[in-house]
Amino acid sequence: MAPRLHPHSPRVAVACGCTLGEEVIWDARSGLLIWVDIENPAIWRHWPATDETTRLPLDEKIGFALPTQEPDRVVAGFQSGVALVTLSDGSREPIVRPEPHPPGNRLNSGHVGPDGVLWFGSMDDAEKADTGSFHRWDGQRLATFGGRHAVTNGPVLSPDGSCLYTIATSRDLVRRHPILDGTIGEAAPFIRFEKGWGHPDGLTVDAEGFVWICHYNGSRITRFAPCGEIERVLPMPTALVTKCTFGGPDLTTLYVTTCLRGRDPTLDPMAGHLYAVETGIRGLPGNIYGCTGAPAPIIDSLSSRAPSHRGETPAMQ
Repeated sequence: MAPRLHPHSPRVAVACGCTLGEEVIWDARSGLLIWVDIENPAIWRHWPATDETTRLPLDEKIGFALPTQEPDRVVAGFQSGVALVTLSDGSREPIVRPEPHPPGNRLNSGHVGPDGVLWFGSMDDAEKADTGSFHRWDGQRLATFGGRHAVTNGPVLSPDGSCLYTIATSRDLVRRHPILDGTIGEAAPFIRFEKGWGHPDGLTVDAEGFVWICHYNGSRITRFAPCGEIERVLPMPTALVTKCTFGGPDLTTLYVTTCLRGRDPTLDPMAGHLYAVETGIRGLPGNIYGCTGAPAPIIDSLSSRAPSHRGETPAMQ
Protein backbone atom coordinates (compact mmCIF):
# COMPACT_ATOMS: atom_id res chain seq x y z
CA MET A 1 0.00 0.00 0.00
CA ALA A 2 1.35 3.44 -0.94
CA PRO A 3 1.97 5.73 2.05
CA ARG A 4 -0.47 8.55 2.72
CA LEU A 5 0.51 11.90 1.21
CA HIS A 6 0.32 15.00 3.36
CA PRO A 7 -2.69 17.07 2.22
CA HIS A 8 -0.99 20.49 2.24
CA SER A 9 1.91 21.84 0.16
CA PRO A 10 4.88 23.73 1.61
CA ARG A 11 5.27 27.44 0.91
CA VAL A 12 8.38 29.60 1.06
CA ALA A 13 8.44 31.33 4.43
CA VAL A 14 11.79 33.10 3.93
CA ALA A 15 13.67 33.17 0.60
CA CYS A 16 17.01 33.06 2.40
CA GLY A 17 18.99 30.95 -0.09
CA CYS A 18 21.12 29.30 2.61
CA THR A 19 24.13 27.35 1.42
CA LEU A 20 23.39 24.80 4.14
CA GLY A 21 20.32 25.82 6.15
CA GLU A 22 19.87 23.81 9.34
CA GLU A 23 18.49 23.49 12.87
CA VAL A 24 15.38 25.65 12.75
CA ILE A 25 13.73 26.15 16.15
CA TRP A 26 10.68 28.09 17.38
CA ASP A 27 10.97 30.44 20.37
CA ALA A 28 7.38 30.88 21.58
CA ARG A 29 8.29 33.72 23.95
CA SER A 30 8.60 36.18 21.07
CA GLY A 31 7.07 34.26 18.16
CA LEU A 32 10.52 33.84 16.63
CA LEU A 33 12.16 31.32 14.32
CA ILE A 34 15.91 30.76 14.62
CA TRP A 35 18.02 28.73 12.19
CA VAL A 36 21.61 28.63 10.94
CA ASP A 37 23.53 28.51 7.70
CA ILE A 38 26.46 26.18 8.35
CA GLU A 39 28.62 26.87 5.31
CA ASN A 40 27.88 30.55 4.75
CA PRO A 41 28.05 30.95 8.52
CA ALA A 42 25.19 32.96 9.99
CA ILE A 43 22.37 32.92 12.50
CA TRP A 44 19.02 33.76 10.90
CA ARG A 45 15.93 35.01 12.74
CA HIS A 46 12.41 35.51 11.42
CA TRP A 47 9.23 36.83 13.07
CA PRO A 48 6.27 35.48 11.03
CA ALA A 49 3.80 37.91 12.62
CA THR A 50 5.66 40.96 11.24
CA ASP A 51 7.58 39.27 8.39
CA GLU A 52 10.82 40.71 9.79
CA THR A 53 14.04 38.80 9.10
CA THR A 54 17.59 39.35 10.34
CA ARG A 55 20.91 37.66 9.57
CA LEU A 56 23.95 37.70 11.86
CA PRO A 57 27.11 36.76 9.87
CA LEU A 58 29.75 34.70 11.65
CA ASP A 59 33.40 33.87 11.08
CA GLU A 60 33.17 30.14 11.88
CA LYS A 61 30.96 27.22 10.84
CA ILE A 62 27.93 26.90 13.12
CA GLY A 63 25.81 23.77 13.57
CA PHE A 64 22.95 25.01 15.79
CA ALA A 65 21.69 28.04 17.73
CA LEU A 66 19.11 27.45 20.49
CA PRO A 67 17.25 29.86 22.81
CA THR A 68 18.52 30.56 26.30
CA GLN A 69 16.93 32.28 29.30
CA GLU A 70 18.30 35.55 27.95
CA PRO A 71 16.33 36.44 24.78
CA ASP A 72 19.36 38.16 23.21
CA ARG A 73 21.60 35.10 23.64
CA VAL A 74 21.67 31.65 22.09
CA VAL A 75 23.67 28.56 22.90
CA ALA A 76 25.43 27.57 19.70
CA GLY A 77 27.60 24.76 18.36
CA PHE A 78 30.64 25.80 16.33
CA GLN A 79 33.59 24.06 14.73
CA SER A 80 35.51 24.98 17.90
CA GLY A 81 32.85 23.88 20.42
CA VAL A 82 29.79 25.13 22.30
CA ALA A 83 29.48 28.85 23.06
CA LEU A 84 26.99 31.49 24.10
CA VAL A 85 26.39 34.09 21.37
CA THR A 86 24.94 37.55 21.96
CA LEU A 87 22.72 38.27 18.98
CA SER A 88 22.87 42.06 19.21
CA ASP A 89 26.61 42.23 18.58
CA GLY A 90 27.81 38.69 17.73
CA SER A 91 30.08 38.42 20.78
CA ARG A 92 30.87 34.89 21.91
CA GLU A 93 31.57 33.18 25.25
CA PRO A 94 33.05 29.66 24.94
CA ILE A 95 31.48 26.97 27.17
CA VAL A 96 32.72 23.47 26.38
CA ARG A 97 34.05 21.26 23.58
CA PRO A 98 34.05 17.49 23.20
CA GLU A 99 37.29 15.60 23.62
CA PRO A 100 38.80 14.17 21.58
CA HIS A 101 37.91 16.88 19.06
CA PRO A 102 40.09 16.47 15.95
CA PRO A 103 40.86 19.62 13.91
CA GLY A 104 38.53 18.40 11.14
CA ASN A 105 35.54 17.95 13.43
CA ARG A 106 32.69 20.38 14.03
CA LEU A 107 29.43 20.39 15.97
CA ASN A 108 26.25 19.69 14.05
CA SER A 109 22.77 19.17 15.51
CA GLY A 110 21.53 20.31 18.94
CA HIS A 111 18.47 19.86 21.16
CA VAL A 112 17.48 21.15 24.60
CA GLY A 113 15.59 18.81 26.91
CA PRO A 114 12.76 19.87 29.25
CA ASP A 115 15.29 20.16 32.09
CA GLY A 116 17.35 22.72 30.14
CA VAL A 117 20.17 20.27 29.40
CA LEU A 118 21.90 20.48 26.00
CA TRP A 119 22.17 17.39 23.78
CA PHE A 120 24.26 17.68 20.59
CA GLY A 121 26.31 15.83 18.00
CA SER A 122 29.82 16.21 16.64
CA MET A 123 30.98 15.04 13.20
CA ASP A 124 33.80 14.97 10.67
CA ASP A 125 33.40 18.08 8.53
CA ALA A 126 34.70 16.11 5.53
CA GLU A 127 31.96 13.50 6.22
CA LYS A 128 34.36 10.55 5.91
CA ALA A 129 36.01 9.59 9.21
CA ASP A 130 34.17 8.11 12.22
CA THR A 131 35.32 10.86 14.58
CA GLY A 132 31.95 12.25 15.70
CA SER A 133 29.59 11.16 18.46
CA PHE A 134 26.69 12.34 20.65
CA HIS A 135 27.04 14.44 23.77
CA ARG A 136 25.10 15.75 26.75
CA TRP A 137 26.09 18.92 28.62
CA ASP A 138 24.34 19.75 31.90
CA GLY A 139 26.38 22.84 32.66
CA GLN A 140 28.98 20.94 34.70
CA ARG A 141 29.70 17.60 33.05
CA LEU A 142 30.06 16.62 29.41
CA ALA A 143 29.10 13.00 28.67
CA THR A 144 29.68 11.24 25.34
CA PHE A 145 27.62 8.29 24.12
CA GLY A 146 26.28 6.46 21.10
CA GLY A 147 29.45 5.26 19.37
CA ARG A 148 31.57 6.95 16.68
CA HIS A 149 30.13 8.23 13.40
CA ALA A 150 31.18 10.34 10.43
CA VAL A 151 27.90 12.32 10.33
CA THR A 152 25.50 12.67 13.28
CA ASN A 153 22.01 14.16 13.59
CA GLY A 154 19.70 14.52 16.56
CA PRO A 155 19.65 13.75 19.44
CA VAL A 156 15.96 14.45 20.21
CA LEU A 157 13.93 13.25 23.21
CA SER A 158 10.47 11.69 22.97
CA PRO A 159 7.57 13.66 24.53
CA ASP A 160 7.47 11.52 27.67
CA GLY A 161 11.25 11.35 28.01
CA SER A 162 11.23 7.55 27.78
CA CYS A 163 13.63 7.44 24.83
CA LEU A 164 16.08 9.44 22.77
CA TYR A 165 16.38 9.40 18.97
CA THR A 166 19.76 9.73 17.27
CA ILE A 167 20.71 9.48 13.59
CA ALA A 168 23.87 8.01 12.10
CA THR A 169 23.34 9.78 8.78
CA SER A 170 26.40 8.24 7.16
CA ARG A 171 24.89 4.80 7.79
CA ASP A 172 21.28 5.72 6.83
CA LEU A 173 20.26 4.61 10.31
CA VAL A 174 17.85 6.17 12.82
CA ARG A 175 18.25 4.74 16.31
CA ARG A 176 16.28 4.80 19.54
CA HIS A 177 17.90 4.75 23.00
CA PRO A 178 15.64 3.75 25.91
CA ILE A 179 15.84 5.83 29.07
CA LEU A 180 15.04 3.68 32.12
CA ASP A 181 15.48 4.59 35.78
CA GLY A 182 17.47 7.67 34.87
CA THR A 183 19.93 5.82 32.63
CA ILE A 184 20.16 5.97 28.84
CA GLY A 185 20.40 2.48 27.37
CA GLU A 186 22.09 1.02 24.34
CA ALA A 187 20.84 2.18 20.94
CA ALA A 188 18.51 -0.05 18.92
CA PRO A 189 17.62 0.41 15.23
CA PHE A 190 14.40 2.40 14.68
CA ILE A 191 14.41 3.13 10.92
CA ARG A 192 16.93 2.19 8.26
CA PHE A 193 16.50 4.33 5.14
CA GLU A 194 15.86 2.35 1.98
CA LYS A 195 17.59 2.87 -1.35
CA GLY A 196 16.04 5.86 -3.12
CA TRP A 197 14.99 7.60 0.09
CA GLY A 198 18.07 9.82 0.30
CA HIS A 199 19.70 10.05 3.74
CA PRO A 200 18.15 10.72 7.16
CA ASP A 201 18.94 14.23 8.33
CA GLY A 202 17.26 16.43 10.96
CA LEU A 203 14.20 15.26 12.88
CA THR A 204 11.55 16.45 15.27
CA VAL A 205 8.92 14.72 17.41
CA ASP A 206 5.28 15.85 17.66
CA ALA A 207 3.01 15.81 20.71
CA GLU A 208 1.69 12.36 19.77
CA GLY A 209 5.19 10.89 19.79
CA PHE A 210 5.44 10.50 16.00
CA VAL A 211 8.83 11.22 14.47
CA TRP A 212 9.23 13.55 11.45
CA ILE A 213 12.48 12.88 9.58
CA CYS A 214 13.95 15.00 6.76
CA HIS A 215 15.28 13.19 3.68
CA TYR A 216 18.53 14.74 2.47
CA ASN A 217 18.61 14.20 -1.30
CA GLY A 218 15.15 12.68 -1.02
CA SER A 219 12.82 15.70 -1.53
CA ARG A 220 10.54 14.74 1.34
CA ILE A 221 9.79 14.50 5.04
CA THR A 222 8.33 11.29 6.47
CA ARG A 223 6.21 11.00 9.61
CA PHE A 224 6.91 7.69 11.35
CA ALA A 225 4.76 6.16 14.08
CA PRO A 226 6.50 5.18 17.33
CA CYS A 227 6.40 1.56 16.08
CA GLY A 228 8.41 2.59 12.99
CA GLU A 229 5.60 2.42 10.42
CA ILE A 230 5.22 5.22 7.87
CA GLU A 231 2.19 7.35 8.73
CA ARG A 232 2.55 9.93 5.94
CA VAL A 233 4.94 11.45 3.41
CA LEU A 234 5.30 15.21 2.93
CA PRO A 235 6.81 15.98 -0.51
CA MET A 236 9.17 18.97 -0.61
CA PRO A 237 9.89 21.16 -3.67
CA THR A 238 13.67 20.76 -3.37
CA ALA A 239 15.99 17.80 -2.92
CA LEU A 240 18.19 18.59 0.09
CA VAL A 241 15.81 18.74 3.08
CA THR A 242 17.72 19.21 6.33
CA LYS A 243 15.67 20.00 9.46
CA CYS A 244 12.07 20.62 10.60
CA THR A 245 10.37 21.98 13.70
CA PHE A 246 6.85 22.92 14.79
CA GLY A 247 5.99 26.55 15.39
CA GLY A 248 3.28 29.16 15.20
CA PRO A 249 0.77 30.17 17.91
CA ASP A 250 -0.76 26.68 18.10
CA LEU A 251 2.43 24.73 17.19
CA THR A 252 0.83 23.16 14.11
CA THR A 253 2.95 24.81 11.39
CA LEU A 254 5.97 22.78 10.33
CA TYR A 255 8.99 24.91 9.40
CA VAL A 256 11.69 23.32 7.26
CA THR A 257 15.26 24.26 6.33
CA THR A 258 16.89 23.22 3.05
CA CYS A 259 20.29 23.28 1.34
CA LEU A 260 21.59 25.09 -1.75
CA ARG A 261 25.09 23.58 -1.72
CA GLY A 262 25.95 21.75 -4.93
CA ARG A 263 22.58 22.46 -6.55
CA ASP A 264 22.10 24.09 -9.95
CA PRO A 265 19.71 26.99 -9.23
CA THR A 266 18.31 26.74 -12.75
CA LEU A 267 17.29 23.13 -12.06
CA ASP A 268 16.48 23.49 -8.36
CA PRO A 269 15.43 27.12 -7.84
CA MET A 270 13.70 26.31 -4.55
CA ALA A 271 16.88 25.11 -2.82
CA GLY A 272 18.18 26.77 0.34
CA HIS A 273 14.98 28.49 1.49
CA LEU A 274 12.99 28.18 4.71
CA TYR A 275 9.58 26.57 4.18
CA ALA A 276 6.33 26.41 6.11
CA VAL A 277 3.50 23.91 5.80
CA GLU A 278 0.31 23.47 7.82
CA THR A 279 -0.12 20.07 9.44
CA GLY A 280 -3.15 20.13 11.75
CA ILE A 281 -0.89 18.20 14.14
CA ARG A 282 0.45 19.80 17.28
CA GLY A 283 4.16 19.84 17.91
CA LEU A 284 6.05 20.29 21.15
CA PRO A 285 7.08 23.66 22.57
CA GLY A 286 10.78 24.40 22.32
CA ASN A 287 12.77 24.17 25.52
CA ILE A 288 15.05 26.88 26.88
CA TYR A 289 18.69 26.12 27.60
CA GLY A 290 19.63 26.49 31.25
CA CYS A 291 16.19 26.01 32.85
CA THR A 292 15.82 23.63 35.78
CA GLY A 293 13.39 20.73 35.77
CA ALA A 294 13.29 16.96 36.16
CA PRO A 295 16.58 15.17 36.91
CA ALA A 296 18.61 14.52 33.76
CA PRO A 297 19.46 10.95 32.70
CA ILE A 298 22.72 9.31 33.63
CA ILE A 299 24.81 8.54 30.57
CA ASP A 300 26.82 5.38 30.13
CA SER A 301 29.71 6.95 28.20
CA LEU A 302 30.05 5.45 24.71
CA SER A 303 27.65 2.67 25.75
CA SER A 304 26.66 1.88 22.14
CA ARG A 305 29.21 0.22 19.87
CA ALA A 306 28.91 1.57 16.32
CA PRO A 307 29.16 -0.75 13.31
CA SER A 308 31.97 -0.13 10.83
CA HIS A 309 31.50 2.84 8.50
CA ARG A 310 30.29 1.89 5.01
CA GLY A 311 32.00 4.77 3.22
CA GLU A 312 28.91 6.68 2.08
CA THR A 313 29.31 9.42 -0.51
CA PRO A 314 29.90 12.74 1.32
CA ALA A 315 27.21 15.44 1.23
CA MET A 316 25.09 14.81 4.29
CA GLN A 317 24.48 17.09 7.26
